[in-house]
Amino acid sequence: MSDDTKMIIVSALKKLSLKKPIEKITVSDITAESGLSRQTFYRHFEDKYALLNWYFDMILKESFNQMGEGKTLKECLDKKFKYIDEERVFFKEAFRLDDMNSLKEHDFRLIYEFYLNRIYEKTHEEVDDNIRFLLEMYCNGSVFMTSKWLMNDEENDIVDLLIEAMPLKLRELFEEIKLL
Repeated sequence: MSDDTKMIIVSALKKLSLKKPIEKITVSDITAESGLSRQTFYRHFEDKYALLNWYFDMILKESFNQMGEGKTLKECLDKKFKYIDEERVFFKEAFRLDDMNSLKEHDFRLIYEFYLNRIYEKTHEEVDDNIRFLLEMYCNGSVFMTSKWLMNDEENDIVDLLIEAMPLKLRELFEEIKLL
């Protein structure tokens, strides 16, 4: 699967999202805008939600892949929110979706699993239930506040606020394993 082809499809969806809500955009709309066939679309994506999730995955991987490997959580979040802010209209529309295919749910699962894996890589121990609870709460809160930040066109420094809101026990762990 070619990432170039996927980016053509993403570009078409982003362009269409400036004209109408994502839930009203069809695969036919996307393929017409991209100049690609439906077969090509379905060769790469199950549906438009898989397309949205793939694109968000790319942004998160680009932002977070060096966290704890020379980059801090703040640097990674700065990068993530820079990407989101540059395409605020598109992501605002994507975060507005309110079903099980939503980007909010996908974002939560992705960052939660990412943090769990990074903690395990650094400690070589299974993450205990208390840390899992705090991490789940923190990730849910982060996604909720990201959505609020987008929907309300807030200009505050969300990165500093998200780090400041981290539960103390989780913050201490992140500092210990050099993620903060």
